Amino acid sequence: MASRDGIKSNIGQSNKAIFLDRDGTLNRDFGYVHKLTDWQWLPGVKDALRRLKDAGWLLIVVSNQSGIGRGYFSREDLENLQAALDRELADFGAGIDAWYYCPHVDGDDCDCRKPKAGLIARAARDWRVDVSSSWMLGDRLRDVHAGLAAGCKAGLLYNPGHLDEWHQAARSLPEVKKWQDFAKAAEFLLQR
Repeated sequence: MASRDGIKSNIGQSNKAIFLDRDGTLNRDFGYVHKLTDWQWLPGVKDALRRLKDAGWLLIVVSNQSGIGRGYFSREDLENLQAALDRELADFGAGIDAWYYCPHVDGDDCDCRKPKAGLIARAARDWRVDVSSSWMLGDRLRDVHAGLAAGCKAGLLYNPGHLDEWHQAARSLPEVKKWQDFAKAAEFLLQR
């Protein structure tokens, strides 16, 4: 679901976007982060977001947030966090264009929980994104699979907590780019 009150792009038909996972990609993943006091940006992320934004990329977060479905926090809690992050990023010149999240748990069989492509497809329609010229970046294979299923290029970011997925991607998904962190991924995208 889009958290910015349904705000949608009025820009032309061929926007390029970077779809971003949240936890483990933008911030340290402590599990069910939903308060600003628990949010810790990963090194280099805010600067990389600003540089990508300046280069004309739409920045759209697509995130599984099953803490809502599990009753750990509310949609309002999550949207308050996103609003606070929007304010912080605006001051830094690195705004996120939209936040989409899946509030469901695995057993709900929704179309929006990654590795399904529903969140990306919805955001692409809302923002008139050309998925073939866009990227999905995340630290989990479910992010990569969602991006590929949506028709994007996909990149996997190193997360020491998910080394098995890193090695599995190296074996089974040689076409997927892999980077040590978000800043290195951004540098690659900025050189294209």
